[in-house]
Amino acid sequence: MFSRAMRIFGLVLFLSSLPVIGWATHIRAGEITLRRLDCTSLTFRVTINMYTDTGSPIKFGDGDLRFGDGSDPIRTPERPNTFPPGLPAEVGFVTFSVDHTFPGPGRYTISYLEANRNEGVLNIANSVNTTFYIETQIIIDPFLGCSNTPVLLIPPVDKACTGVAFFHNPGAFDPDGDSLSYEFTIPKKDKNSNANAYLNPNDKSFYDRIGLNYGTANEAGTGSPIFNIDPVTGTITWDAPGAPGEYNIAFKIIEWRKINGVWINQGYVVRDMQIIVEDCNNQRPELEVPTDFCVVAGETINFDVFGTDPDFDSVKIEAFSQIFSINPSPATFTPTPIRFQRTAPGIKARQTFTWNTLCDHIKDQPYQVNFKITDKGRPALVQFKTVNIRVVGPPPVLNAPTLNLATRSAQVTWQNYVCRDRAVTMQVWRRVDSSTFTPDCVTGMPDFLGFTLIGTVPIGTTTFTDNNGGAGLASGAKYCYRLVALFPQPGGGESLVSQEVCLPPILADLPAITNVSVEVTDRTGGQIFIRWTRPFEADPAQFPPPYTYELHRAEGFSGTINLVPAFPGRRSDTTFLDTQLNTKDLIYNYRVIAYDNNNVKVGESATASAVRLEAASRFKQIDLTWAADVPWSNNSQSFPLHDIYRGPENATEAQLVQIDVVNVAQFAFNYSDVGQFNNQPLVETQEYCYRVRTRGTYGNPKIPAPLENFSQIICATPNDDVPPCKPEFTMTARDCQEFINSSSCGVNLYSNTLSWQRPLDLACRDDIRNYRILMANRLTEEFTEIAIVADTFFVHANLPSFAACYKIIAVDRAGNESVASDVFCFDNCPYYELPNVFTPNNDECNDVFSAYSDRIGIVIGESGIGPCGQDLTDLRKRCARFVQKVDFKVYNRWGKEVYRYVSGGERSIYLDWDGRDNNGNELTAGIYFYSADVTFDMIDPASQNKTLKGWVHLVR
Repeated sequence: MFSRAMRIFGLVLFLSSLPVIGWATHIRAGEITLRRLDCTSLTFRVTINMYTDTGSPIKFGDGDLRFGDGSDPIRTPERPNTFPPGLPAEVGFVTFSVDHTFPGPGRYTISYLEANRNEGVLNIANSVNTTFYIETQIIIDPFLGCSNTPVLLIPPVDKACTGVAFFHNPGAFDPDGDSLSYEFTIPKKDKNSNANAYLNPNDKSFYDRIGLNYGTANEAGTGSPIFNIDPVTGTITWDAPGAPGEYNIAFKIIEWRKINGVWINQGYVVRDMQIIVEDCNNQRPELEVPTDFCVVAGETINFDVFGTDPDFDSVKIEAFSQIFSINPSPATFTPTPIRFQRTAPGIKARQTFTWNTLCDHIKDQPYQVNFKITDKGRPALVQFKTVNIRVVGPPPVLNAPTLNLATRSAQVTWQNYVCRDRAVTMQVWRRVDSSTFTPDCVTGMPDFLGFTLIGTVPIGTTTFTDNNGGAGLASGAKYCYRLVALFPQPGGGESLVSQEVCLPPILADLPAITNVSVEVTDRTGGQIFIRWTRPFEADPAQFPPPYTYELHRAEGFSGTINLVPAFPGRRSDTTFLDTQLNTKDLIYNYRVIAYDNNNVKVGESATASAVRLEAASRFKQIDLTWAADVPWSNNSQSFPLHDIYRGPENATEAQLVQIDVVNVAQFAFNYSDVGQFNNQPLVETQEYCYRVRTRGTYGNPKIPAPLENFSQIICATPNDDVPPCKPEFTMTARDCQEFINSSSCGVNLYSNTLSWQRPLDLACRDDIRNYRILMANRLTEEFTEIAIVADTFFVHANLPSFAACYKIIAVDRAGNESVASDVFCFDNCPYYELPNVFTPNNDECNDVFSAYSDRIGIVIGESGIGPCGQDLTDLRKRCARFVQKVDFKVYNRWGKEVYRYVSGGERSIYLDWDGRDNNGNELTAGIYFYSADVTFDMIDPASQNKTLKGWVHLVR
């Protein structure tokens, strides 16, 4: 720690230069939170939490609360301070809540503006004339599920001392189980307007003014002061403050939800807070907490937290987390109530944490428990530490599988899952050949184990039939199974993987392919070597040998695209060299059909593909990945080493040399060439060509192993920074009339089909690995990635409407991205029509004046006629579509408005007018005129609004 005397001398000089300041305002800190009242509605409870200076006569209120949806702002009422337990005497707390209904899905920024900030805030110029502004953003999206903003448990009330590290943690958690991240932002004076001349609290000027050496101004006196926020825990560290006075900072708590493996931003909360730095002679206390925990649901966590103080002040240890209020089985932190405890040499303060975890507590992200220690010095100083507790699902328990050889299927069964009341689905995983693995807080199925997901069933199901997707289990293979239980979003989570159970090798009564090896890489003269076993366990009485074989070839890892015989007729050999192939660009798969001596078909082998190698250029390195779809395992713990070969540009297979091996049981099918061969870095201008040799096994001692197969040759250059060509869409606008004629009114899920062409230029065409698809709901919104595909089409399904804009980006093997395609927007097909007669006479036929629909609840039968004689087929062509809002007015023959209806909330766009005026009185029969201002859900602004005018005959 730097010299105390030098610090005090500098402070005296600084303080003597300060004017006398009256602290005229009241706001110390604040944030806005939202809680959705019901997931079926769009109503939220909006709460402003304010921490105030009790020494100020000014009360909270008279500020503008805006909801970001175009509605009128609310002027907040004046509210007195309250004094919750645990707050210092000089800090008050004010909260104001109001319920607000948003108009529909969207991104909304809720903000609060109030005058003014304190006079004399050191890191904001002219702070006394700077308004206090905070905001919170929410995203309402029915496809992302129900969402609330994070909850902040720890008040921002702690003071700091010059030269002593300061800490703050908001103690935030998300009630929906979403993940949180943290980042600084600049305090604002209005929307999109930063506070004047803001400086970070550790700016050098705040140390120079009191004569501190900036290079040694941290607490230890060993370096410059730091000011940062931990993006994971949210702990703010300022090590250490300089000039005494008031500083304002702000930070965002950002909410993330994992959807289909992709983290989606769900909005954020901004906390704007003040830090009061004093000159004091106090050292901060210290916390002792354990490392993070990972427990299986049902286990109990118990540990002690210790506190000490260098000055031997009494200390108070607190804990903040959602798990103290979780139901059922909340955690405890004893003894309670929390009190200051004495510290002395050899005597530590102690609190005990206990939590009996349950299945209800399982979630993907860990729970954060924030521990805070406060001493009784003047001022009180604090320290925070965070312990993460992850609660994972217990492993499912498998029974021994059984084989049905007649159907070539396995019956996989397991015990009822112990957490079946919380889990939603059970995944069934399979691989060929056995493996050893004991999970240690690794949930789900690790990629390196080489298992394939073959099925997902409801959690109450305890059986699964594996028939290999209808193809039957492969002859001669040893199949092994594991299970993983999945838990629902938004908390999510996976169980530990089950122990492995295996079938004995399947009877080898059919051929089994053992080799599909690329021998020559070429566009026209490529060659692949294929080998297979005879059906050596077939019944010779039923299928007498010798056997003959047909070999069939198709394109792709699997399937029957361009399926043709590899050679004419049948042969008795069990090997074949397939020639005149395009092994450079295409992947091939093969199947063998065996016939006995009587020309009776014995059966067909499983399909096996060649190994496909891909290369990606990186800075001073080339990354390789490879794959094959084969009935054996290329990820075997018995034969885990795959060989990497390399050569110069245009090298043939014989000219390549082995440069390394990869243990695929550890690193899967990946390799990075960074020049480790002979310690020679890769040359940026040189092209390198690669080939890989895989090793695999059926897990059957009767089939020789390892099975070795080569990939094709692929070439790449390090530091390739040439982007691919710009892609172009090939689809056209939707025919709305065709859609209206062919769809019913009840459709609420839509899809858009995108298509594009590969570049005609071979230089562009050869290098493209995949396409990024980006989408925005409106042209004014930011485009976000929704998929990455290798094909030239994509179906974007399960949409709430057609309205969406897209662009695509081509990505080459080096990761270079093309210029984005031109934007293509699909728009909705709007429709709204009103009838011209209705009869409000309670006969349940045309009793209300409504927009056309099929809401009468009749499904079209053979007659297609509704209860009022309507042609339902015709109604469904005329029903309202993609309508957001209707402002409907009715006039009598003299032009006087007699009725008005504006949709919104529980008022539907169908009107359902019962023939009464605005005062609820029945109107007389006759002709009335109407005007309907209809707002459609459209991307094209010119098509969003339409006014319908007409007449209606009210018949009584």
